[in-house]
Amino acid sequence: MTHKPHTQSSHVRVNWDDPELSSLLKRSDSWQLDNRGGYTSQEVQVYLGWSGSVGRSATLVWERDRSVVLEATFPLAKGDQVRVDKHLGERIRTLWGVVAEGREGYREEDRLRGIHLYWLQVKPTS
Repeated sequence: MTHKPHTQSSHVRVNWDDPELSSLLKRSDSWQLDNRGGYTSQEVQVYLGWSGSVGRSATLVWERDRSVVLEATFPLAKGDQVRVDKHLGERIRTLWGVVAEGREGYREEDRLRGIHLYWLQVKPTS
């Protein structure tokens, strides 16, 4: 016997002028979510462009499925194609990705060190 999950979606109208919703949104305006503490960071080399020959040091601070977050002290732009080399003992694992988003770090130490965070969409390997 197989169980088929409920997949029907319905459209719900949201009253954006509702005072309760407005109050909730105002309270969450200053939230700065940062999930870097749950992953063991790793030093990596980042190459701008998939055929780039000069790598720059960065820190991989989160990875899951086809998403990666990097800490870097150099600029990357949304849409940039990057190659990320991770050293695994004697081997190197290469990730190919595109910058989906970037922002300045919120933490005090981020500001002191000029850290920016970049979310990469990683291309599947064949």
